[in-house]
Amino acid sequence: MPSNPHDIQHIGDAIQQLLKEYHLKPKFDEACVIASWEKIVGKPVARHTKNIYVRNKVLFIELDSPTLKSDLSFHKNQLLNRLENEFGKNVLKEIVLM
Repeated sequence: MPSNPHDIQHIGDAIQQLLKEYHLKPKFDEACVIASWEKIVGKPVARHTKNIYVRNKVLFIELDSPTLKSDLSFHKNQLLNRLENEFGKNVLKEIVLM
């Protein structure tokens, strides 16, 4: 328990500080992007997503539908903007559709 009541901080701030101190923030952000994929793109697109992962700030998305892959390729910039709005500009720099 803190000796000074002014040393109390919100749990969210404490977690963010902990993630920064232990250099875990990038991995945490990547996991959040993957976990939020369905919310960002919707159930129809998420159902056709076979694999999704992040490497070096590049989001790799493997789809089982060539038509959907083609459609998403036209909207990659919009999708990247939505992800940046949700998670910040430093989380991802590119999207690769496979």
